[in-house]
Amino acid sequence: MSARALILAAGRGERMRPLTDTCPKPLLPVHGRPMIEWHLQALARAGVREVVINTAWLEDRFPSALGDGSRWGLRLHYSMEGRDHGGALETAGGIATALHRLAPHGDEAFWVVSGDIVAPGFAFDAALHAAFEGGGALGHLWLVPNPDFHPDGDFAMDAQGLLARDGPRVWTYANLALLKPAIVAGIAPGTRAALGPRLFEAAAARRLTGQAWHGAWHNVGTPAQLQALQSALP
Repeated sequence: MSARALILAAGRGERMRPLTDTCPKPLLPVHGRPMIEWHLQALARAGVREVVINTAWLEDRFPSALGDGSRWGLRLHYSMEGRDHGGALETAGGIATALHRLAPHGDEAFWVVSGDIVAPGFAFDAALHAAFEGGGALGHLWLVPNPDFHPDGDFAMDAQGLLARDGPRVWTYANLALLKPAIVAGIAPGTRAALGPRLFEAAAARRLTGQAWHGAWHNVGTPAQLQALQSALP
């Protein structure tokens, strides 16, 4: 069975206003196509066939824009947190709520990527997914050098790829990850909960691994960053 994926797309995008007053941030166009479509195409190229998109703000726009995913060879599922739970559930809550589709047997590893980043060269590697699924880590994160807007970073990484909160060099979590269901153990569907504390607990238990991503990576949080991305991509 191929890997499944969750694209996080429920946020309001306050810093992107006024653009996000009428369009969810992941549906804003980048070189003529919705930002989220870059992930959908990359996932399809990697052989992923089932993708969940969690939504809240202007969530009816997603099915209208993306349909059922068949144009990319995907099957899209929408986890509508606004309709079903009154608003966005944050990352861990969103994962827990969508878990029945991401890991229908209860133990499958799955991809998680934020809908408001663009990493055009990133490959959702099936072999890496299989290796991670057979190992003991609860999460495997991709890390980038600390950008100006996040100078203190999130995790240090040792020579074996184990992550910790502190170390000689601290990196920023790129919002690209492989995760296992146990990372959100005990979080009931429909509960609002952040993922950060769970990742920090996994790192403290030496069950969080990672690797550096040195390719193009854009976190699109403001209109200026969106404009810079339009200029940066070929």
